[in-house]
Formats: sequence, C-alpha cells, structure tokens
Amino acid sequence: MKDKADTPEQNKSATKDTTPKVTGIGGIFFRSKNPKETREWYGKNLGLAINDFGSPFEFRNANRPEEINYLTWSPFEEETEYFAPSKKEFMINYRVQNIEALVKKLRKNGVTIVDDIEEFEYGKFVHIMDLEGNKIELWEPIDSVFTQMGGETTK
Repeated sequence: MKDKADTPEQNKSATKDTTPKVTGIGGIFFRSKNPKETREWYGKNLGLAINDFGSPFEFRNANRPEEINYLTWSPFEEETEYFAPSKKEFMINYRVQNIEALVKKLRKNGVTIVDDIEEFEYGKFVHIMDLEGNKIELWEPIDSVFTQMGGETTK
C-alpha cells in the first residue's frame, strides 16, 4: 500500500503557498493631535507596550505556530504626509506574500500603485489606493528581524 505522505495532494500542501495575496494585518496607523501623549495614554490605560513608534503586537503564525509575527499600532502626527495622497485619518498596513506578483496583479486590475516596492531589512513595502481613496500599505515582512531586536511587545 502506498504511503499517504507520497500522494501529490500531500506533497502540494507541504510546499509553501506563494499565491500573491494578503495574509493578515501588519499595522494600524492613524492621525493624532499629540502622538506621544496618545501612546502614553494607551500604555497607561490599556496596557499596550509602548515604544517611540507606537506598540508592537506579537502573535503566532496560524500556519507555522513556531513563527512569531508582528503588527504595529502607531499614532502619527496630525499633519503627516505619510498617508498622502489620501485625506483619511488612518492607513492600514496589510501583511502580504509574494509582493512583486501581487503588484503585477493589481496593476493588471487597474489599481493605483502609489510608489515602487522598497526593500528594508524587515521587509518589502509598497503603497496602493483603494476604490474609496484610502491609501493602503502592503508589507511583505521579515519578522525574524523584530524577534532578533527584542524589546517589549503587546501580547
């Protein structure tokens, strides 16, 4: 009798999924009259672990539970240009896989790509606009960089 682990279905599920898509939330960014006070308030009253950028939330990858992933909650200055060209009070960062293929798909679908993919030690980023004028940040993360940096996280 053939071993089930050798079936094509088993082997396919054992390979890494590279479908260009969103895999989760990577960050929640919003405008604030006083980001420092806002961070401190959330730390004091809601127990968020606070750093200079906001609060890093730590969680486990559902498909690879041994892997630690991160989400950033961050208040920005009210006059920030980071959300431009959107006029909205917030921006959501989505964790993605295969960012290059995703951008290609989005371009083909007529989605506005705001900038080029930028690469940093902690991942690749690009910004797009949704149909309602919300700027969206797409991030293909390298979570291990944050794990190696250490520091307090919200869990």
